[in-house]
Amino acid sequence: MDRDMKQAALDYHEKPKPGKICVEFTTSADTVYDLSLAYSPGVAEPVKKIAEDPENAYKYTAKGNLVGVISNGSAILGLGNLGALASKPVMEGKVLLFKRFAGVDAIDIEVESESPQAFIDTVKRIANTFGGINLEDIKAPECFVIERALIEQCEIPVFHDDQHGTAIVTVAAMLNALNLAGKEVASTKLVCMGAGSAAIACIKLLIGCGIRPENVIMLDRKGVIHSGRTDLNEYKATFAVETDHRTLDDAIEGADAFLGLSGPNLLSGDQLLKMANPPIVFACSNPDPEICPNLAKKVCPDVIIATGRSDYPNQVNNVLSFPFVFRGALDVRATIINEEMKIAAANAISSLAKEPVPQNVIDAYDIDSLTFGAEYIIPKPMDARLLGVISAAVAKAAIATGVAKLPYPAHYPLKSVDDI
Repeated sequence: MDRDMKQAALDYHEKPKPGKICVEFTTSADTVYDLSLAYSPGVAEPVKKIAEDPENAYKYTAKGNLVGVISNGSAILGLGNLGALASKPVMEGKVLLFKRFAGVDAIDIEVESESPQAFIDTVKRIANTFGGINLEDIKAPECFVIERALIEQCEIPVFHDDQHGTAIVTVAAMLNALNLAGKEVASTKLVCMGAGSAAIACIKLLIGCGIRPENVIMLDRKGVIHSGRTDLNEYKATFAVETDHRTLDDAIEGADAFLGLSGPNLLSGDQLLKMANPPIVFACSNPDPEICPNLAKKVCPDVIIATGRSDYPNQVNNVLSFPFVFRGALDVRATIINEEMKIAAANAISSLAKEPVPQNVIDAYDIDSLTFGAEYIIPKPMDARLLGVISAAVAKAAIATGVAKLPYPAHYPLKSVDDI
């Protein structure tokens, strides 16, 4: 960011009040009688009902529309391990996005924890407060251990957005890019630069959508993850393949698609030219991608390229998924967000990009038109249709897989947050 934008960001977070969120009440509190209902003695009645049946918490409290956005600050954006408190602006930002895009109430919680188990224990003890938990900015491989334990121990959806939100949007965009390139999903050869939590989740979901594991070559800082390596943790070892390739230069030869979730300027123009035509490049390192889109287009005009940045076409942005995934899960009171629900969300996003784009979305981005193609393989975050399309798909998948406690909502599909 330039100096002016850095100062604007600080001003935005400081004024008119520090932070980005506040708490408001949803019912009347104007009279003494109102207060006697809100607190003592009236509050005793819902307390007794919930003691009789814990499910009544959804009827008499805000639990059913409340998500905990929880982090230990060990992997804050691209800034690293800066501690729990430093993650608070990011967590408040997620709270804002939940409310803005899906009408979901959320509270940010920053946990100082000396170990993954301490974090797990803390979150487990407060989980009943919420209808769902969004884990955020937790480093790998700890995030895998933490999420798996909390999914097993909690009766509400637990979702690490850095993994699965990224994966859902990436898969949606990749399916459309492959479609445009005339490539079959099952025969696609994919190179993934990066082996962290987001990369692993992306590859798992892509495999769930039809890419063959043997056609995926993943690289970490030491090179290709192959079956001869003895330094792999259990998460990376899952993606080890029999191959003579050892470097990106080896692996990229003839590849249909490149997925970068690693670092800046790691894919060269010469390597891009080694890919099968037309190449698909997802250079999602932020703020600097694995290859600059301008360079990629100059070297290979046919390239279909996406990044994590808003100043280029095809931004792979988690906000396209997590608010709406939780909306659908909460509205049918799902106990988990499973693979089928993630795939349903990805397919919904993918399909929406092929629909005619409303004029208000075009106007919001100050452009002349948006049509499905190499410059538009994924919907824009300001497209209000995302709410209805994704939440409905997720809710239906939850019901179909038997993890929903409520039927399909009568007020679906949602047109706006005003319908909630």
